[in-house]
Amino acid sequence: MKILILNGPNLNLIGKREPEIYGRLSFDEFIPQLRERFPEHEIAYFQTNHEGMLIDKLQEADGQYDAVVMNPGGYAHTSIALADCIRAIGIPVIEVHISDISKREPYRHHSYSGEACAKSIMGLGMEGYAKAIEALS
Repeated sequence: MKILILNGPNLNLIGKREPEIYGRLSFDEFIPQLRERFPEHEIAYFQTNHEGMLIDKLQEADGQYDAVVMNPGGYAHTSIALADCIRAIGIPVIEVHISDISKREPYRHHSYSGEACAKSIMGLGMEGYAKAIEALS
């Protein structure tokens, strides 16, 4: 299975951003571990801080990948456009949040993009990405 892991804003700072919430492992360290753990899958990775680029990558993924594992970051709580895109493409998207957004600030409790996804996984740290891949398998 070809899977795109798509991360949104500020996730490039994981490993140094609020380590008490997000941990100390960076995606540069984590993605090779994930590929090693799931050798039967072709795992691509992309991160951007720009909403339009997330939408472009989702649209490009349709037909190029079998599924997307996405952490939209803060756009989960604000982007109707991202949710509309997820609904429009023909491949499953699983949303992952490293922290449990339901236990954070009230403005983080609702995820527009999560409503459009096949499944949402939150609060498992980086392991949430692995659980998403397992759910797709």
